[in-house]
Amino acid sequence: MPIYQRGILYGTPSIREVAAAGLGEVLTITSTKYLVGPFIIKITGPLLRIVGDRNPSNVKIAILKTLGLILVKGGPALRAFVPQFQTTFVKALSDPSRQVRLEAIAALSLLMPISSRVDPLIKELVSGAAGKAIIIEGVAATAVQAATLQALATVLKIGGAKAKLPSTIPSALDASEKLLESHDEGVRHGAAKVLGEACALLGSESSIEVLRSIVVKHHDNSSDSRHGKACAIRYILSTKDGSAVEEAIPSLKKLVCEYLYDDKSIVRESACVALGAVIGRSPDTKVAFRDCESVLLKLLGNSKEPMEIHRAIARGFCVALMMIKKDQRIETMGLPLLNECLQQALSGSQRVQFAYNDVLWLALDVPSGQDGLKRYSGMSLFDNSRSMTTLHGKVLSKINRITILDD
Repeated sequence: MPIYQRGILYGTPSIREVAAAGLGEVLTITSTKYLVGPFIIKITGPLLRIVGDRNPSNVKIAILKTLGLILVKGGPALRAFVPQFQTTFVKALSDPSRQVRLEAIAALSLLMPISSRVDPLIKELVSGAAGKAIIIEGVAATAVQAATLQALATVLKIGGAKAKLPSTIPSALDASEKLLESHDEGVRHGAAKVLGEACALLGSESSIEVLRSIVVKHHDNSSDSRHGKACAIRYILSTKDGSAVEEAIPSLKKLVCEYLYDDKSIVRESACVALGAVIGRSPDTKVAFRDCESVLLKLLGNSKEPMEIHRAIARGFCVALMMIKKDQRIETMGLPLLNECLQQALSGSQRVQFAYNDVLWLALDVPSGQDGLKRYSGMSLFDNSRSMTTLHGKVLSKINRITILDD
């Protein structure tokens, strides 16, 4: 540790990077009980002091990763350092490097369990999301704005319940609503995630009010606006409070189905995912799947559709399946759609195959064993049953978690 710390404090950029990564490796293999109290504090200080220096992005990435490991290992012992951690991570959200910004978002998520005062942080992120604190111009400015929104959504999801001031969460909701029509795709997507988390914290009345506003104002010639609204529908319905918006489902379904035939590909992609959320939150998900079955089969069977549409449909399936009880997914989704997902998993581009592997992994509830496979085989024809059994043994059983929703 002394060698690594000296390298971090006084080394060249390349030595700092290696030293920070080396310290991270030592932390990984050290039992938590040996890292309590003054020891973990001694490690933390030097990293926080130099992370703000003019280091290359690779050095900042290594330091932020190690700080994340320190938070995991140190836990409550680092409570006194929360303000410094917070300042460091928020500042890193404005870094020109995308990977630095991603590491900062991940680190903020690890900070939330030991942070007791989240109101100032949320206020600062809301200000940054609105563009008030961004001094970089051009494309980089929107990238920083999008990262700030992603960070705000993460903070709301993990620590939003700790907010004490009555205006904190509504301020995040108001800011995200305004940004749904931004000219930047990443900003719209981030705003939709913030909107979903804010609605979850404020309750079903806020969710219904926002969704009703989206439906009423759906006559919009802007593709940016349509994309933002489709993303918002997906994230509002995907939150834990999404089940309380059943009254809005028919109108949302009609709107999303309109977007499936939009002239902009990005709107169609987001509509495919939003449709999955609408199906998953429908009062009768089995009926909802049957109502949309012909449309989905037609899209999947069209070889002229771009790969991203097929992947978006897979993402929508995963969103829907995660809202359905594990032992009911096969019968709810239905044999025709499962058979088509099997065909997509066996053919087409590798990225499409990976996407539908995730769908089948969820549908068959692979982590629970082979019960799902047996139920599918009992419903399907011999050829499909044999193909699914082979895929299950060679591919699905080796998947640890789905990645198609990692956006």
